[in-house]
Amino acid sequence: MTPADLSRCVVRAVRCAVADGELAAGAAVPERVVVERTRPGGVGDYATPVAFQVAKAARCAPRDVADVLARRLGAEPGIERVEVTGAGFLNFVLPAPSAAAVITDVIVRDIAIRDVRGGAAHVVPADESGLGLRERVVRRSVLRLLCVQGGVADGTLLDSPAGAPVAPGAPVAPVAKRDGDVVARYGADAACWAMLAVPARETPSFSDALLHQGEANEFFRVRYAHARSRALVRNAHQLGFHQEPGEVDDAPALLRLLADHPLVLEAAAHHRAPERLVRSLVELADALLDFQYRVLPQGDEKPSAAHRARLALAEAAGTVLAGGLALLGMDAPERL
Repeated sequence: MTPADLSRCVVRAVRCAVADGELAAGAAVPERVVVERTRPGGVGDYATPVAFQVAKAARCAPRDVADVLARRLGAEPGIERVEVTGAGFLNFVLPAPSAAAVITDVIVRDIAIRDVRGGAAHVVPADESGLGLRERVVRRSVLRLLCVQGGVADGTLLDSPAGAPVAPGAPVAPVAKRDGDVVARYGADAACWAMLAVPARETPSFSDALLHQGEANEFFRVRYAHARSRALVRNAHQLGFHQEPGEVDDAPALLRLLADHPLVLEAAAHHRAPERLVRSLVELADALLDFQYRVLPQGDEKPSAAHRARLALAEAAGTVLAGGLALLGMDAPERL
């Protein structure tokens, strides 16, 4: 079971608990449940507060709802353990992700992201009149994230009866006047990165570090990691071998980040928070840059199935980086 499967599995457990009478017939069954990686020091790998959503209509305490769901979900294949903590949080432990399954998921998701990125009508809110630069940047990114989740059309929320315009989860702090024309100074992509790297309510920070092509610049690291993934594919082809999905046992951090990416997109869309995607892309880029040295054969080594599997994983990571940058409104050059 992938983390994205887990979200659907929780929805199904709520629906079945209502149908079987374990929860009140009037209990609301959410169409989508946000499952997120637990914070450091938390219990398990993933957690969801879904019991709090269901409890009021079910006319019982969140903890009781969580206990019902935990019994059901604990019997699901692919879930190693379910634990209820606090007032009713569900916590899950999943087995290590399969590289082949993760890569397949990346390919399917990339098609949806390309569709969103390719249609100009899908990346511009219906009405931008009177909006400042940063508010336009944030709203467009939120809209792209919602489009990938199937939640918007023509710049309005599909799940809103009033057709409310797309908006971030908090008021958007503008670019400070002292920063001047940041697009002219830093370039459109670097300026957008700075505007999206912090929560909407916070004022973004601009400095010449945005122009520095080195490790200290997170924006550069993300684009550089993508370029390295493409270079690895080109170099492998020159050595006479191609990528082939298979199990990879020496990249647990990279695999987990790729497996978690659908949840990052869901949470970023749900909370109207593009900065969540920014943080995830930086983590993924750093993991890929650490992993890149194990992808190609070294010295007299001949290409093997392990090299082909590692190459497929590196290419998938590059695909996710490119897709993430596209959702933020930025390009992903193949060479830097």
